[in-house]
This record gives sequence, C-alpha cells and structure tokens, in this order.
Amino acid sequence: MSRFWKIVLLVIAVLLVAGIGYRVMGGGKQKAGAPAAGAMRGDQGGGNDAPVPVTVVAAERRNVPVYVTAQGTVTAYNTVTVSPQVGGELLSVNFREGQAVKKGELLAQIDPRTFQAQYDQAAASKRQNQALLATAQSNFERSNSPEYRQFVAQTDLTTLRNQVTQYQAAVAASQASMDQAKVQLDYTRITSPINGVAGIRAVDPGNVVSAGTQIVTVTQLQPIYVLFNLPEQQLDAVRSAQQAGPLQTATLDREGGSVVNADGKLQVVDNQISSTSGTFRLRAEFGNAEGALWPGQFVNVRMQLNELPDAVVVPAEAVQRSSNSDFVYLIKADGTVTLRDVVQGGQVDDSHVVISKGLQGGDKVVTEGQFRLKEGSKVTQLAPGQAPPEPTEDQLKAASQKGRGGRGGPPR
Repeated sequence: MSRFWKIVLLVIAVLLVAGIGYRVMGGGKQKAGAPAAGAMRGDQGGGNDAPVPVTVVAAERRNVPVYVTAQGTVTAYNTVTVSPQVGGELLSVNFREGQAVKKGELLAQIDPRTFQAQYDQAAASKRQNQALLATAQSNFERSNSPEYRQFVAQTDLTTLRNQVTQYQAAVAASQASMDQAKVQLDYTRITSPINGVAGIRAVDPGNVVSAGTQIVTVTQLQPIYVLFNLPEQQLDAVRSAQQAGPLQTATLDREGGSVVNADGKLQVVDNQISSTSGTFRLRAEFGNAEGALWPGQFVNVRMQLNELPDAVVVPAEAVQRSSNSDFVYLIKADGTVTLRDVVQGGQVDDSHVVISKGLQGGDKVVTEGQFRLKEGSKVTQLAPGQAPPEPTEDQLKAASQKGRGGRGGPPR
C-alpha cells in the first residue's frame, strides 16, 4: 500500500472517532425548547386519568357457621378376627374375599364327624339313664304305695328313693354332656359374628386348623368412626358447643374444600390431653351409607361449633396482603378507590371470608383488576363476569395518535 492511501485511511479513522465522541458528549441531547417524548405522550393521551375497569362486589351480611378443621383417620366401627374354637380339617371356605357378609352367615366348615359322634354318645347315655330312672321311679312308687308299704322295710324304701335321685342326676349329667357336645358340633360351622366386609383369608380348605387359627378378619363399615385431634386451646369451645347439642361433622376432599360426607356427629371427646403434642382426641360417627369412608384412610375433618349472626362477608380475592396488614380497595361515592385495612374473621367456604373489622354491609370492594390500582384511582365498575365495554372510535383515534407521537411525532 502506498503512503497516500495510508494517510487517507488515517484521516477517515480520525473523523469516525471524532463523530462518535461528538454524539456521546452532546450530540444526543435535546435541543432547547424541544418537548420530551414522555411529556408529548402525557399531553396528547391523558392516559393517567383514564378509568380502570375493575370487577366490584358489595359486602353482604349473613349468618356464618364457625368451623374447626383437622386431619383425621378412619377406623372401623367393629373389627373381628374370626378363628375356630375347635380343631379339625377345614372342609370348605364359604366366602369370597372382599365380600359383604351378614351376622350368622357361614364362613367356613370344619369336619364335624368327631363332634357328631360325641354328641350321639352323650344322647345315648342320656337315654340309658332315663330308662334306669324310669325303673327306679316305678319301684319306689310301688313300694311306697299304701298296699305295699307295710311289707317293705324302711331302709329298703330309703334306698329306692335314693336310686331315683341318683338316676335323676345321671340324666342331668348326660344332658349336660349332650349340650357340650352340641356346642362343639356347632363350632364346626364358623359364622360371621357381625355385619361387615370379609378381608383376605388366612387359610385354605384342606388344612388342619386348631382353636385360635385365624381364618379371616371381618370389618364393620356401616356405621364407621373418624378419629381426629384438635389443639388443647379449643377444648373449652368444643365442650361448650357440645352441651348445646350434637356437633355436626363432615369429611372433605383432599383439597379440603368440597364436602364428601356430611352425616357425621361428634360422639366422644377423649378424657385427657396429650402432654407430648398438646392436643386432645375426638371421635365422630358417620353412617357411611355409600361406603365412601374406608378404615385407615386419611381425611380432612370439619366440625361446626356455632354460628356468627349477621357477619360481613366478601369474596376471598378481594382481600390483598401487605407486609403490615390485610386490605381491600374500597369504592368511594365519587367512583375512585381507597385502600381500607381490614381484619379477617375466618373462612366461610371455598370463596368467601368474614371481615370482622374494617367494612360494613353494602360496602363495594374490588375483586378483580387490583394490580392496576393505587390510592385515588378512577374506576369503571363491572359486575362479576362482565367484560369491559369496547373502545369508541374517538378513543381508538386518540390511542393511535398517542402511539405515533411516542415514536417521534407525526410523519412529515
């Protein structure tokens, strides 16, 4: 490269550096008297004063039930482990696993032949003693009759009387043996002691079982119990409410919102507080007609203690939270909003809360659109589910002009 072109390139580089420096140091500043882009948007659009569309709901007064909630465990009303009371070969199992069984229904059969023979032997012994008793009674009656008494010695008469008593006792003993054999024979038929559901069987037909061998477990599901714990601070409130009548109890779904079973009643409050957990135990009884509750199941429990009369209730989404307190956006008469601190008094249902302080019945609060609000903002009030009105042509033109002004003013 010649020296001439080197000088030309050097001059171009110097001019480029000088131009960049000029723009950085002062070339990008606005000229005196030129309006700022933000000021231009504010003058043309007036957007800061436009009403904000929000959903508004009036606080209402209603009687609100007061609940306590806890996690509980479902337990069976009765659980019986069915075992034979005599030993022998298991001939048959007469139930299906998981089957609903009735009290007295046959569950299994043990070979009865040995016990049938014992019963027959006791019955034969009774008949034998009955025959001996009949003979002894006949002899005593004949010897004790007026026409024969003078010819019978007193000692013989006493002996005959004692024979009658002896055979009467023998008949009674035979009857007792017969009854015992009948009980043993009946034990070969293993029946359900309660109404319930049969579990998984523990033995199969053909096995030799003995007294105490587990056959199956039968669990009663209707009615059924739910056990749950509450903090000891709530003991007085529960006991006071219980004195007024049975406390209604319900089970909720896993999210704790929807009621699954509402037919429960508090049955008993345990007689001691756990020193380990600081809680006391309660047990509620449910009819469980549809079988929705199952032993061992974990459920959410809700029990009604009393009712708050004429409480102020608002939708839960109306309540906002700050670092210091809860608050709502309250609609004033002039169509603007103000921040109002409130105190919550508890949950009403899935979607509403009680306001114990800060609001009155009929006060209008914002439930949707709070993120665009601040103290004193103007609002357009919408009913729940109502959409904001579509913009007019004038509003669309104003927005269009505002957009062009923000990009540097109208085109030349």
